[in-house]
Amino acid sequence: MKYITLSKLVEALDLRNMTPEIDTDECRITIPEINRPALQLTGYFEHFANERVQIIGYVEFTYLQHLELEERKAAYEAFISKEIPCVIFTTLTKPGPELLELARKYGVPTLCTDKSTSAFTAEIIRWMGVELAPTISIHGVLVDVFGEGVLIMGESGIGKSEAALELIKRGHRLISDDVVEISKVSDVTLVGTAPDITRHFIELRGIGIIDVKMLYGVECVENTHSIDLVIKLEEWDRDKEYDRLGLEEEYTEFLGNKVVCHSLPIRPGRNLAIIVETAAVNHRQKKMGYNAAQELYKRVQENLARKRGE
Repeated sequence: MKYITLSKLVEALDLRNMTPEIDTDECRITIPEINRPALQLTGYFEHFANERVQIIGYVEFTYLQHLELEERKAAYEAFISKEIPCVIFTTLTKPGPELLELARKYGVPTLCTDKSTSAFTAEIIRWMGVELAPTISIHGVLVDVFGEGVLIMGESGIGKSEAALELIKRGHRLISDDVVEISKVSDVTLVGTAPDITRHFIELRGIGIIDVKMLYGVECVENTHSIDLVIKLEEWDRDKEYDRLGLEEEYTEFLGNKVVCHSLPIRPGRNLAIIVETAAVNHRQKKMGYNAAQELYKRVQENLARKRGE
């Protein structure tokens, strides 16, 4: 099961650890969701999502403060003893010594942030959603072309890396070569990144490994990017009918999400970089509401109608 350590969350979201004696490296978070224990602090534990990160905001904190000391300790102990991964206090609130004592007793890391509950909730859900998103690894090259994440796929040796290098020289950015890790961060968004070990490297047959970041500069690389378009390179087959109009989109699927896909036949003399650039711009234009193929079809139909009218 995919997980993140609490230490990573603390560092990423700049949290203050109020219980440093508890090892946060051993605390694992497996669900990208949070829970605000309003009802649990009143004693209602039916349907309690104790596996989630628990967030105590200003409302929950002030409720606890209005309780008598023994009532507060009893309410908090009933809540914190339910094997929760951690508790985060927001909006400048800070747990008192009696609450920290219970946290140490049950080994529950207790953290603080100065951010408002709403802002912090949105931030932590977004961050955990990315970190814990379902992920697969595929063979391909991911490049940022005019802001569109273009995933170039095809058999080994067909020219994916060479096309990526030409795109980089034309001012575009490399995200990953050879292996792309794809994460499903939502039902409509896929994000691609490179494995740590191969990040910013490209393999060119006959030359070897090159470091794009060192060779061409930091402006030519990115760590992550959404996957907006897939281009599959394949050997030219003169017996195959290729799409020449593009009236209907073709799709490929990763982790249940569909992505527009173009099959691009390769033959000597075709400039792959320019074709990929054109495909990216055309895809962006379609997202903005203009489809050149449909416009041509419309003109043809209007021309035929006009001739029939004559």
